[in-house]
Amino acid sequence: MANQPLTNGRQRIAVLIDGDNAQSALLPQMLVEAGRHGQVTVRRIYGDWTTSNMNSWKETLNYHAFQPIQQFRYTVGKNATDSAMIIDAMDIMHSGVVDGFCLVSSDSDYTRLATRIRETGIFVMGIGEKKTPKAFVNACDLFVYTENLVEEKKAVQQKRTQASRAKKATAGNAETEKEEADPMPVLSQAFEMAVGQDGWARLDVMGNAIYQVDPGFDPRTYGHKQLSRMLNKLKDRFEMRTQDIDGQLIFYVRMKE
Repeated sequence: MANQPLTNGRQRIAVLIDGDNAQSALLPQMLVEAGRHGQVTVRRIYGDWTTSNMNSWKETLNYHAFQPIQQFRYTVGKNATDSAMIIDAMDIMHSGVVDGFCLVSSDSDYTRLATRIRETGIFVMGIGEKKTPKAFVNACDLFVYTENLVEEKKAVQQKRTQASRAKKATAGNAETEKEEADPMPVLSQAFEMAVGQDGWARLDVMGNAIYQVDPGFDPRTYGHKQLSRMLNKLKDRFEMRTQDIDGQLIFYVRMKE
């Protein structure tokens, strides 16, 4: 279930990932969680990139435009990544370039960092496994467990598989579109970033989220001049409504089950 966004969609968020204590396969879901609370402007992953255990990150971090930060292990059994990420976080906080942080790790060493960020009045969220010490969890304004992200990922993949099968069945022997040309992965991810507790997302907020997921997304690629017209054509996947707020007509969108 989506959490109600705590900040305006224009707020800037820094996502800092402890690569030694996070799952690369969940990076898209992590971005969705952070994107619900603002625009992810700073994207960094910390670790010793000379070791084999960081290989799983290399392809996905390039795709999602994350900056890898190299941190050598000076002593066997000691994790220098913690210190590098903490120092960077403090530099970013004092520079004033972001309005919130998303710290991805299950390590209790980040408890004091989260507390320090929150003391300044800056929003801080955490993402980690359920084994994460309660001290770190409680130091954040919001904490998301990766086990819940795994379940969401499975549900999304299942829906995409079912939709793909239905599309092939209706297409018959006709050549189907390439997966890259399917707008639904981008639209569904952006919707999850913008959706509220009532299951509806403002169209303008979803539009901003789309460009966080894929800056090259353009409704004209799919034959539509506007996003609203595109979603209105996808009646089997989306429904839309309007609401008059202080004389301004606001569009809302919801994904169908």
